[in-house]
Amino acid sequence: MDSVFEEWNAYAGKQGLKQRDISLSDITDNAKLKIVPITGVRRAGKSSILMLLQQKLANEGNKVAYINLEDSRIKDDKGILDNVIKWFGDDGFLLLDEITSVNDWEGWLARNHEMLKGKLKLITSSSRKSLITPSNPLRGRMLPHELYPLSFREFIEFKNIEAEKTTAGIGKIERALSEYLVFGGFPEVVLLDDNTNKIRLLNSYFKDIIGLDVSEISNENIGIVETFGKYIIESSYFSASKCLNYLKTLGYKIGKQSILNLEKCSQISYLFFFIQIFSRNIKDRSQYPRKSYLGDTGFMNAISGKKDMGRLFENAVLLEIKRRLRQNQEINYWKNAEGAECDFIIREGLSISKAIQVVCDIRDEKTKQREINGIAECIREFGLKEGLIITKDYDAEEKIGNKRITYLPFRKWLLGSG
Repeated sequence: MDSVFEEWNAYAGKQGLKQRDISLSDITDNAKLKIVPITGVRRAGKSSILMLLQQKLANEGNKVAYINLEDSRIKDDKGILDNVIKWFGDDGFLLLDEITSVNDWEGWLARNHEMLKGKLKLITSSSRKSLITPSNPLRGRMLPHELYPLSFREFIEFKNIEAEKTTAGIGKIERALSEYLVFGGFPEVVLLDDNTNKIRLLNSYFKDIIGLDVSEISNENIGIVETFGKYIIESSYFSASKCLNYLKTLGYKIGKQSILNLEKCSQISYLFFFIQIFSRNIKDRSQYPRKSYLGDTGFMNAISGKKDMGRLFENAVLLEIKRRLRQNQEINYWKNAEGAECDFIIREGLSISKAIQVVCDIRDEKTKQREINGIAECIREFGLKEGLIITKDYDAEEKIGNKRITYLPFRKWLLGSG
């Protein structure tokens, strides 16, 4: 077994990996205080981050080891984590990839963090959000980090594209953005040149997440989970009742509670995100449909064959907002009784700090008025001074009464210009 550990550690040290827009120093500093769990959708690059950490720490002269616990040769050993300590020792940085795949991971992390505090620094990863929403033994012992597929800034760095401000440079960025929206930000997909191979790889990722994560966590048949997944990809809004009726028409025997469990498990696996309406009324929050988003925009084209650029725009904004959220912030959408709607509001508790509208093409006057009305009503209700409308290429600012509306091109916002 020791040879397996040594093999993984040597492998991690040899990999030539691209840097991500993540502070490795912050992660190692945090690990000196608490357990650092890194979670995110499968294939987003968590293993690469751990390997980059291994290389950085080793180069700095630290004692460090990387082990992939999903290795079939070791994952079913009930004492695997204790065997790791016997091999590695009780001090240094231990990087444990996909820790939720092995036995008693919660109890082991809690025990060893308590007994070896200040000596053994634990950095772990999992494709399941359960790693950062643990039961009692681990509460207060973690400083979590969620990893998403590449941001657009990382995407153009991976593609070696310069963010130039010339007309030609802007055209290059806009073409890159179209590719980013259609094929997504999974690192391996981004680095492929052939579009057919991108689609094949995205299909394999989708099936892996369905089978290895959502189906396994939910204990549902893979066929039902895959059909549920395809239904969500086709749907801007999610209603458990409508989804249930759809599955029943296809002959599946399933109850509403199972649909709600699939919704929960697909979020735990980072395959989908479901955004609730903002309301101080609990009944409203449960009755209104959730807005549904993909863990990576590439799944839409790869699984459904569609390129709904409006939905892809909005989905990319959602993922970027999630990257930028502070720990105590949440995302909702807003709608009033008259039907005015705002795509995203950022809140802390019941306090709203920001309103964001997303519209691909705002040149149509009717569309523009609808979007302005939605965000204007939203910022009035919550007493905000300004609102942001993210567009494809419209860059402007206007006043509505004493409120300011800023229009910002999508590429500018994604690259951090606003």
